Amino acid sequence: MSTDLFTNFKWTNQSEVIIKNNTLKIKAHARSDFFNDPAKGAMSNKNAAFFFTEINYDFILKAKVTHSFQSVYDACALMVMNNDNCWAKLCFELTDFGTHAVVSVVTNGISDDANGVNIDGNTVYLQIVKKGDIFAFHYSLDGNKYTMARYFGLPLNEIFKVGFVAQSPLGDGGDFLFEDISFKNESVTNLREGI
Repeated sequence: MSTDLFTNFKWTNQSEVIIKNNTLKIKAHARSDFFNDPAKGAMSNKNAAFFFTEINYDFILKAKVTHSFQSVYDACALMVMNNDNCWAKLCFELTDFGTHAVVSVVTNGISDDANGVNIDGNTVYLQIVKKGDIFAFHYSLDGNKYTMARYFGLPLNEIFKVGFVAQSPLGDGGDFLFEDISFKNESVTNLREGI
């Protein structure tokens, strides 16, 4: 992926970004998130920096993500979005249990919140795969062998958004790194395996 591809990207909640080859460094805003809180029944926060492109096809999006885990819920995330009330994100997050974990949120009106596997260290590979209206989230420790974290359906318009989120819901923000980015207009044979 070359820097030229990112010329098609736009912002929701514009922030600072440094682009070099297939690497993004995005500054998260303080107190920023995307989350439709089930306890409140509405969007409680939609102010995280989201650097995205609009597409209308199946895809595989991968990135190696790293951040410093300063505050609870700080996260690098890959996200697909139909609108403010229909979206899903795959995060590498500092949880409220003090772990570094692969966390997923699927929102169709109201968000859920699912902590997944704990990861040692500050880096992991994340992957979103789309085939029709079905998605799979995966993670990897080495960028080669991916393991499924979530499998779900999400209704989308013909044109939808996909990209990168830097969030810091309780913190002061900071720099969040997305490296080794691969974004392909192709489908997979096995969504659960991501291949």
